[in-house]
Amino acid sequence: MERKYDLTPKSAWYLCHRIREAMRRDLLASLLSGTVISDQTFIGGVPANRHANDPREKTRLRTDKTTVLALVDTETREVRSRVILDVTAATLSKAIAEQVDVPATDLWTDSAKPYITVGRGMRGHESVDHRAGEYVRKNAAGRHVTTNMAEGFFSQLKRSVDGTHHHVSTVHLQRYLDQFDWLYSNCKLTDSARMRILVVRAGGRRLTYKPLTSR
Repeated sequence: MERKYDLTPKSAWYLCHRIREAMRRDLLASLLSGTVISDQTFIGGVPANRHANDPREKTRLRTDKTTVLALVDTETREVRSRVILDVTAATLSKAIAEQVDVPATDLWTDSAKPYITVGRGMRGHESVDHRAGEYVRKNAAGRHVTTNMAEGFFSQLKRSVDGTHHHVSTVHLQRYLDQFDWLYSNCKLTDSARMRILVVRAGGRRLTYKPLTSR
C-alpha cells in the first residue's frame, strides 16, 4: 500500500485499518444457528524462544500468547472470531452466547473439558477427541462431526499473519481478525462483488487516527 500509492508508513497503516473497519461485522448481525463449530488457538511468540535478557523471560510463563476463539457455521461457512481472555467454561459460554442462538444450535468441539459445561446449554453438543487421534467421526444422524473448518481458518490466519504482517500487536489483533473473518466468509465472491459490499459498509464507519493510536 505504501509503495503502490506513495504513502508514508503511518498513512498506509491507517488506511489499512480503515479498510478493516469496513470489514468489521455489523454489531446487529443475526446470531448463528444450526450446527456451529467452536475452536480456539493462540497467537504470539513462544516464551522459550526469547533472549535471556528479555524482561518477559523473567516471568517464566508457560505462554503469554493471545487466545482467539473462532465459531464457524457449517452450512454457510461464515466464521466469527474474537480475542478472549482464557479458555475457561465461563469465558467460552459468554463469548459463544454473544454470537450463537444457543437453544437452536448444535455445537461441535474438540474434547477440551470446558466445552462439557458449555455444551449443557446448547441444543446439542458433540466432540472429537484429538488426543486419541480422532479428527472426524460419524454421528447417529450420519453426519461427520469435526472441527476441521475452524482449524483450516486458523491455518490460513496464522500463515497470513506470519507471511504478510510478521507481527501483530495484541492491541489491534481484533481488527486483523475482522479482516480474515471477512475474507474467509466471502471467499466465494468475486473481487468486484467484495469491493461493492465494502464500499456500502464503509458508510458511517468513521475511524480517526487519534483514537486508533491512543491505547
